[in-house]
Amino acid sequence: MEKIKSLDVSYGGQKVGTLALTANRQAAFQYTDEWLDTGFAISPISLPLKNDIFYPKNDNFDGLFGVFDDSLPDGWGRLITDRKLIRLGIMPGSISVLHRLALVGENGKGALSYHPVIELENEKSAMSFDEIAGECQLILDSQDSDNLDELYRLGGSSGGARPKIQITENGEDWIVKFPSKTYDPRDVGLFEYRYNRCAQRCGIDVPEAKLFPSEVCSGYFGVKRFDRTVVDGKTVRKHMLSAAALLEVSYRVPSLDYISLMQLTLYLTHDYSELEKMYRLMCFNVFAHNQDDHAKNFSWLYENGKWRMSPAYDLTYSSSYFGEHATSVSGKGKDIGLRDLYAVAEKFKLSPDFYKPTAEMIREYVNEDLAEIISMQRKLT
Repeated sequence: MEKIKSLDVSYGGQKVGTLALTANRQAAFQYTDEWLDTGFAISPISLPLKNDIFYPKNDNFDGLFGVFDDSLPDGWGRLITDRKLIRLGIMPGSISVLHRLALVGENGKGALSYHPVIELENEKSAMSFDEIAGECQLILDSQDSDNLDELYRLGGSSGGARPKIQITENGEDWIVKFPSKTYDPRDVGLFEYRYNRCAQRCGIDVPEAKLFPSEVCSGYFGVKRFDRTVVDGKTVRKHMLSAAALLEVSYRVPSLDYISLMQLTLYLTHDYSELEKMYRLMCFNVFAHNQDDHAKNFSWLYENGKWRMSPAYDLTYSSSYFGEHATSVSGKGKDIGLRDLYAVAEKFKLSPDFYKPTAEMIREYVNEDLAEIISMQRKLT
């Protein structure tokens, strides 16, 4: 594979800037003059709109700024990309982060794209959702799959630990998840769908979701991509940043508190209604036992010159090794109660007429809709 020393970063067809590898394998970044005149700060804390050469200040993202790491696959996407490279005779450790961004090209999360694009040879094959699930399990079991090309084509740019693919249905982009049989129950798709419905009932903004058909389980959970929208028959990509990217913190270890997320939300949006959204999400994650609330599971979208919280995603039952939330609540990772949630609201001077009935309502709805799932899952973990 040819060496790449620099990449162009683009947004909506306009060049934003250039990434270049330094001698110590960091990826330095500089905006173009045109973008400085007409664009916005793609990562407002780390990359303000200035005519400077920016260098990452830590190594949480292998020499990249978080905004660019957000474009890269992790978990499942990284696994099948590495499998694909090995099949082509390329050792994954021999390529740079710029190579990996070039492999993503225009297919990453959010709106940024990278040029030149590196495309790996792929053979297409038609498979049912059940067949895809079976092939994913072969990969997870460290076995070979005859359909690796198709798994890479459909899911090579995806994030998260669970196997997934990206499909287009009626002109709209969807993400469909498959179980990891090492720790997921057979009907994990149905469980996540019920979490999505309960969160919506609790007043939380969630993406459109549905179950895709299966003959071996209750269905595979799918969500419509909220970083894509269709305008006049054309797909428009939206700029999106995770908390990990914005704050340049690792999402692999606990590193945040909901107070930090509330502060970040207010800093980006200057809007107390967005602060209320984060409060609702915090309450839901606590009561619904979603302990996988790490720094990449919170994101913000930039549209029409403003930041706003993205729809909530990856809402499902999850336990950590230590029984604590990845994001703490006023310093507490477990045994979190109403008083702890209220304390966060009070710190930001949210109205008691909002935060008390909201937390109690979310607790009630979770108990009504999800108690059976939570009890069942607790017995398995």
